[in-house]
Amino acid sequence: MILTFRGLLPTGNRDTLRLSTNTGTKGYRIVKFEIMSALPYQAGDEHIVKIYKTEEAVNGTINFSDSRLLAAAIINNDSAGYRYTSNPVSIFDKEIFNQDIYVTHHNSDGTSAVNYYIELEGIKLDSNETAVATLKNIKNRG
Repeated sequence: MILTFRGLLPTGNRDTLRLSTNTGTKGYRIVKFEIMSALPYQAGDEHIVKIYKTEEAVNGTINFSDSRLLAAAIINNDSAGYRYTSNPVSIFDKEIFNQDIYVTHHNSDGTSAVNYYIELEGIKLDSNETAVATLKNIKNRG
């Protein structure tokens, strides 16, 4: 089963994607993550969108050592396109989670919003997998 989410996220904001259940026997894995500026080629926009396992502060820092980070995408929306590629760059973590996730947006050089599209693969968890996913979530929140 594939579950999809999409939204428009203003800079400096966060969306919560509700996934948790009472039993925790439903797990998820990110299979697709895309972003697109709400105002294409608005001079100076540089969008940084991240997906976390826990509620995090919105900022422009990407740290792959952070065990709470599930995915990150950046897009340079500048019409000159001289700083980075103007195509989104996405990183995925194949980790299975069974709790809510959080999408953050920081525009490091502008004020426009960004669209996001996320596909999650639903996975039925056995009792051992449920315990591991739940304990990892508790550890990350600690």
